Parts: sequence; C-alpha cells; structure tokens
Amino acid sequence: MLSTFITNSPLLASIIITLITIATYQLAAACQQKWQYIWLNPMLFTISILVPLLLLTNINYEQYSESTQLLNWLLEPAIVALGLPLYQQFKQIRFYWQAMIAILVFGIIVVISVSFVLSMWLIKAPDIAIALSLKSVTTPIGITLTNQLFGDSSITTFAILIAGLFGALLGPQWLSFLGINSAKAQGLAIGSASHVIGTAVLVRKSAEHGAYSSVALILSAVLTALISPWLIPLLQQFYH
Repeated sequence: MLSTFITNSPLLASIIITLITIATYQLAAACQQKWQYIWLNPMLFTISILVPLLLLTNINYEQYSESTQLLNWLLEPAIVALGLPLYQQFKQIRFYWQAMIAILVFGIIVVISVSFVLSMWLIKAPDIAIALSLKSVTTPIGITLTNQLFGDSSITTFAILIAGLFGALLGPQWLSFLGINSAKAQGLAIGSASHVIGTAVLVRKSAEHGAYSSVALILSAVLTALISPWLIPLLQQFYH
C-alpha cells in the first residue's frame, strides 16, 4: 500500500519518509545524550528501526533512497565539515605526516592481508575475500576498488557499514581499555578503520581526536587505492 503511495505521490512520500528518518535519528541522539548507552548510537538505532519498518510496509531500498535524496545531498557538505578540526590542528599535524603515512601503510597492508587470508581460509570465495579486505575505506572508494578487482561490491558495502558502526560504538572504549588514550593514536586508529562513521563520533570527544581521525580517513582512502590493486592480486596467487 505505502509502496503504491510512493509511486503515486512521490513528493509527499519523500517528505514523510525524510521526516521519519530525521525524527528517528534525533530521538536516538537525544536518548544517547541523556543515558550515554553505547547501543543508542543514532545511526545504529535509526537503521534498526527503519529496516523493519521498510520491510513491514513493503518499501524497497530503491524507493527509500529516492525518497530521501535530500539527505544524500546534505551528506557531502557534512563530510566537508569534518575538515574543520583538521584545519584547526594543521600546524601540529604537519610535523608528524611522515610517521602517520608509514603507520597507515603498514596498517593497511596488515588489514588487507589478514582479512583476505582469513576469508579464503574460512569461506574459500575470492569475490567475498576481496570484498571483506576492503572494508576499512569510504564506501565509494571501496565499491570502485571491489569492482575493479572482481569482488562482490554488495558485501563490501555491508562490511564497510559494519566496520564503521563497530568502530564508532566500541572503538574508543576498546582503545582506552588497552591503555591507548592518546588523541593522536585514537584518531589514527578509528579514522583508518571506521572511516566517516567513526570520525563523526570522535569529533565529539575533542578537536584533536577529530583532526587526526580526519587525516587517517583521507590518507587511508588514498593509500588503499594505491596499495590494494597490487597487494590483492599478489595474495590471490597463493590460492591458484
């Protein structure tokens, strides 16, 4: 019924679905701010509510995506806004750029290699192994690289979302548990592993956290795009 309503009244349906999405997110954000529960992460909460709702009302993802296109347009300036803490901390960050690149290159090689080898060992499906090994970059780059390397891009999208959510939910607490409390270290770790979702959470902790996470987000995307096209084919040779 609602899917037919979307087809017949796209503008009104778009307004209603967009308002529901925003209201759900804001409700979760208000609850998390009040009670400080990890599982009340606004993005995770919104997904948990909207997915059953869409299934119940027979609205497919394409219809939902078209109806909430305005939110997709607003996403780009929101991501650009993450550059503000980077600008604020730029004088300090430029003294560490060589060390940061070295750390991120090492981390990317380890993450891709371990993810690919474990996936091949447990699943023995090259397309899935490729998809899972590219889970720690932003979605557009991850999907593009997966398609170029003949992986399953739908799994890449899901893996990127899960990596982002887990990093945002548990990353800072896990690092603190390990005794890693430096804003620089936490920022680099979360930004490289959990991309935009993790960075958006760290920005709330401090400008320094957000700045280093933004740097890791950007550099990891560029470095992964340079490293994965030769590293993944190299790993595949061991399974021929």
